[in-house]
Amino acid sequence: MPGSLLGNNVRRVEDPDLVRGLGTFVDNIVRPEALWLAFVRSPFAHARLGSIDTAVAAAADGVVAVITAPDLDLAAYHPFFVLRDECARPPLATDRVRFVGEAVAVVVASTRAAAVDAVELVDVDYEPLDAVADPETALGPDAPLQFDELGTNLVAGARDADSDTVLADAEVVVRARIENQRLSVAPIEGNAVLVDVDDPDFDLVVRMSTQMPHGARDKFGSVLGVDTSRVRVIAPHVGGAFGGKAGVPAEHMVAAAVALRLGRSTRWTETRSEAQLSMHGRAQVQYAELGLTRDGVIVGLRARLVGDAGAYAGFGGALAMGPTYSMAQGVYRVPKLGFDVAVTLTNTAPVGAFRGAGRPEAAALLERMMDLAADDLGLDPVEIRRRNFLRLEDFPFTTLTNTTYDCGDYDRSLREALRVADYDALLAEQRVRRDRGDDRQLGIGLGTYVEITGGGSGEFGAVDVDSEGNVTIRVGTSAHGQGHATTFSMLVADKLGVPMDSTRFVQSDTAEVRRGQGTGGSRSLQLGGSAVTGAADLVVEQARELAAARLEVSVDEVVHGDAGVFHVVGVPTATVSWAELAKQAEADGGRLGADHDFPAEGATFPFGAHLAVVEVDTETGLVTPLRHVAVDDCGRVVNPMIANGQQHGGCAQGISQALWEKFEYAEDGTPLSGTFADYPLPTAADLPPLDVSNTETPTPLNPLGAKGIGESATIGSTPAVQNAVVDALSHLGVRHVDMPCTPARVWSAIQRAGRGDADPWREPPAVFDQLPVRGADSDAGGPEI
Repeated sequence: MPGSLLGNNVRRVEDPDLVRGLGTFVDNIVRPEALWLAFVRSPFAHARLGSIDTAVAAAADGVVAVITAPDLDLAAYHPFFVLRDECARPPLATDRVRFVGEAVAVVVASTRAAAVDAVELVDVDYEPLDAVADPETALGPDAPLQFDELGTNLVAGARDADSDTVLADAEVVVRARIENQRLSVAPIEGNAVLVDVDDPDFDLVVRMSTQMPHGARDKFGSVLGVDTSRVRVIAPHVGGAFGGKAGVPAEHMVAAAVALRLGRSTRWTETRSEAQLSMHGRAQVQYAELGLTRDGVIVGLRARLVGDAGAYAGFGGALAMGPTYSMAQGVYRVPKLGFDVAVTLTNTAPVGAFRGAGRPEAAALLERMMDLAADDLGLDPVEIRRRNFLRLEDFPFTTLTNTTYDCGDYDRSLREALRVADYDALLAEQRVRRDRGDDRQLGIGLGTYVEITGGGSGEFGAVDVDSEGNVTIRVGTSAHGQGHATTFSMLVADKLGVPMDSTRFVQSDTAEVRRGQGTGGSRSLQLGGSAVTGAADLVVEQARELAAARLEVSVDEVVHGDAGVFHVVGVPTATVSWAELAKQAEADGGRLGADHDFPAEGATFPFGAHLAVVEVDTETGLVTPLRHVAVDDCGRVVNPMIANGQQHGGCAQGISQALWEKFEYAEDGTPLSGTFADYPLPTAADLPPLDVSNTETPTPLNPLGAKGIGESATIGSTPAVQNAVVDALSHLGVRHVDMPCTPARVWSAIQRAGRGDADPWREPPAVFDQLPVRGADSDAGGPEI
């Protein structure tokens, strides 16, 4: 609209404090009286716990207490979600430890240094047990069991009844075993918590680095037996989360329990090493078979996935059975689908959400299979995708997994990516290099995707105008770097016709914001933004009624002017301001403000196309990313600058998964990636130029027409880069390189291809034949989600 803020680049209002070092993170909060916690952690991946001698540590200078699981008597729980109650994680280990880094005791001391020093004085009797770190090995008949009473490491699973027949009509079948490796979430700020128990209005005040304050409040209340109305959770500035801070870590629950037990404030800030050992995502092994006609038209897809849950049956396994399953057919017409999942326990850190949470895994599988099929059939990767894309006239479209896509124009984003990249020129350069036999070959990779965002139970928003004309915005989402204060202020300022600097944004405090679902699944703008927009609309209507009474005209004669004032139709001089109307509302015993709960009508489905250009040194295996083009469609874009920032961050993480990152364990469960010296995070210098842009296909499911953007670029970039690496080597006979595409892996793939051993397939574990049919429950396989 003319003069509207929306759709324009507006600088983030959050940034001045952050760039000047004035942010307030949990560890910045000064609380001299608070007791520091330090955790005694298991050095073993699997061991039976014997005695824990705390006497020497308890007598050390500055130590207030040393606490073990029996002292707290906390029930087992999972910080976010649990597939099987009997496999839930205890906040402190009880009978066994099941991964390196699991907490077995906590030292409480007057200073951080005293707590850390006393940890070394706690003597724990461990009886080492056999361990298993590989998820496929864990499903074998002789694998060490994580829970003896289960008799298996398989904690959940499901299969489609007709999985064995979905490829019956295929003229060509391509197969691949694909690893979607375990990643460290690695936010700038690790977990941190500060618990106060001396507030007169609350039994428990928890300041924590979290994405979901209201969910955390409820979890504290239920586990600790405290009325949730007496629990307050506050998230100050949060230094990144990416899904890894969606729940309540075990250490946070212990900190709260200790504070209640001792009647003292407590605090804990995670070290980088602790974060590396605890915050993981992805971790799937995928067996995929794609059936097609000889013309390259898909006739069926069979996927068998092993989801590694880690040591406890939590959220990571649920992702394989939930979002990965939901998005199994992606942007394509797939007439038949067989999708089988086995979720297993291993002696590794519990797996949780990481940017995209199950959806990148689905897209990576599909896009690798499309390139393999194109290679087998002699088709251009662009052409095989176009032959199978869902079309405009197909929407709304319900997939074989009962997922209903709202709208999409998949070929449009692909056309734009090809145009921006100058695809034909790239192909020409690639041919020249191949004809010359260059050591450094050019690879061009595509990644097209659709993902699911939003959904859930809606979101809360509130808007209030005070007697000075200032506006307070409250919303139930919770930012950890995405620019909510800027975007939501834009929406409300635009609706009310007031300057952005007259708005105050409140979030992430359960005492200030009465309810909320928090942030996850790229839900914030489409749900939280719609909630505050709805509240602003209600406030405008309330103001028009107040203005009508004040100006002694009917409501229909009141105009909300461009400058934010209200006047009578045809009489622009008869005006009343927001401040005057707020004073009137207060005089009448009320408020000029409104609450609004926006109900989610359904999930939305952003989509896009990425094109990656890499150079591969065939002598050394070194991959150098040269360029990355991202065209993402998140519906209506409110602030292009913020959307582009999300794309940049998503591309960085997706490219990094494809080329560099992997959290590795030894066979005995010993972590091999516990520091950034062992876990190669990229710097800005490692990344190629990022050319990001958007198409806009507004969704009909919310008044903004917005879909999510926070995870899109991660989903599109990873397969694009992986496909580019393989494409650079395809003329040498290389058919697949698992991520990360390190020099050693690339070089080995070239050598295997030279020996005629390039088939990326092996038979999947036999466990898939034992899974319950989807929709049924099984004691052996766990409940189907």
